Amino acid sequence: MMKFPLFILTSLMSTSVFAATCPSYLDVEVRKLHSEQSVNLCELTQGKPVLLINTASNCGYTSQFKALEALHKEYKDKGLVVIGFPSDDFFQEENDEKDTAKVCYINYGVTFTMLATSPVRGSDVNSVFKYLGDKAGAPKWNFYKYVVSGDGNTVMQFNSKVKPDSTELKQAIESVL
Repeated sequence: MMKFPLFILTSLMSTSVFAATCPSYLDVEVRKLHSEQSVNLCELTQGKPVLLINTASNCGYTSQFKALEALHKEYKDKGLVVIGFPSDDFFQEENDEKDTAKVCYINYGVTFTMLATSPVRGSDVNSVFKYLGDKAGAPKWNFYKYVVSGDGNTVMQFNSKVKPDSTELKQAIESVL
């Protein structure tokens, strides 16, 4: 019988447990905004509740970044993961990612995870927003917010007009924590 060191067995066991807890829609590797680094969304979320937002740099709702950052700071230690998905589906995103990054990181001080620009609706939708669209409906404009339980079974959609600091959104977040 072959013997494995304990750390290998522990690693193998935690990997299989981890794989079993990751919803398939998050089982993707995605490039971070204006970066060569990628993030594995399963590793980032690890079965935690998630707030997913399709964003744009030149939208009337762009100022919501400030309140989204405040939500991130308020709930990150309670387990919430906030992820922004810049998209040009509504023709309000910068053409160059460095400009999108400037809006997020410099203008609004965003520290939550922002991913590379990608489609959030239509035939070339990214896999995360495909899942969200199937469960709750595709975004009809920028800054649609989706609160998703850690197992991915509960998806609550909030339109652009629902402010990140609204009672309605905060209650939804607290219901999945």
